[in-house]
Amino acid sequence: RGVAKLGEDYTPSVEQFARLQEFGRAVRSAWGSGAALGISLPSVRGTRQLATFERMSASPGMARASVEASFRIDVRPILPTITAPTLVIHARDDIVAVQAGRYLADHIPGARYLEVDGADHAPWFTEPDKILTGIEKFLTGSHAAPAPSRRALRTVLFTDMVASTAHAAAAGDQRWRAVLHRFGEVTADLTERFGGTVVKSTGDGHLATFDGPTQAIRCAEALRAEAETLGIEIRAGIHTGECELLNSDIGGIAVHIAARILGRAGAGEILVSRTVRDLVVGSGTGFEDRGSVELRGVPGSWQLLAVDRHGPRAGSAEAELVSTPTPGPRRGMRRSDRAVEVMARRTPWILRGMARLTPATDRR
Repeated sequence: RGVAKLGEDYTPSVEQFARLQEFGRAVRSAWGSGAALGISLPSVRGTRQLATFERMSASPGMARASVEASFRIDVRPILPTITAPTLVIHARDDIVAVQAGRYLADHIPGARYLEVDGADHAPWFTEPDKILTGIEKFLTGSHAAPAPSRRALRTVLFTDMVASTAHAAAAGDQRWRAVLHRFGEVTADLTERFGGTVVKSTGDGHLATFDGPTQAIRCAEALRAEAETLGIEIRAGIHTGECELLNSDIGGIAVHIAARILGRAGAGEILVSRTVRDLVVGSGTGFEDRGSVELRGVPGSWQLLAVDRHGPRAGSAEAELVSTPTPGPRRGMRRSDRAVEVMARRTPWILRGMARLTPATDRR
């Protein structure tokens, strides 16, 4: 009888009644199995999660009592007395007939009505953006379009200390903290000198950006040299691409690529993408090809090159030849030779002691 009083425009169809009755039967006989919420939230594909939600929200008896009370409550007489600003949101295929939402909006003075697509009784599962926009307009009177992201071409430099944990254990906390502080100062000074900006510290290294790749390479070389004077060794990864400018931070795929390149660099290496190599043609920078690799989380194959002042210069015929995958003689010092060179500069007494311990026949 109550439904008949709603009028033809608000009367649910037979199919709508059938779905609501199915929900009621699931509440009465199967609460805790996820069946009831599976009917009211059809877009949620996870019966176990729905069952857990049912069991945590109400006991079977409480669920039955709540649903039965909802079916019996008739709020129509008080709708005209509502004075608070009202926004009614209803999903078109909800188990609670959409006509009920339209009735509320039509009989609450000054109410606004937002009808969205979907069949979930909680419509924000399927139309969150539309609902948020509707709420914003209702509360503020307008909808502000999201500000476009600020993007700019930047060369991204990541640095990282090699074997920092071992160094910290050997030096002790206080001395290692002093080394980190000093290297942070050196990084800030050199980055500024080469026209870059230190974005942030990454713990054992730094993230910096530059307007061009040559400045980033020169800065990385200077940082590597300064690190050796402090008794530490660093590695670096460089890539050039469009970045999102996020106030004092940066983001975007170019940053991820530079970080992945850093992860491929060995001790004392400055590793760059082919993009960087192609952009520094004419700068006099030499490179040693390290082949093409896949970078985790980044689509495609990426050619990586190590900065080598003694290697072929970018853009030269020699560089093009070396960049091919044909095996060739290794240029520059091997990592072990570079380690001996650093040891000779920093701790020559160790080498002298080793020489005294080595038998004369071995030295010959």
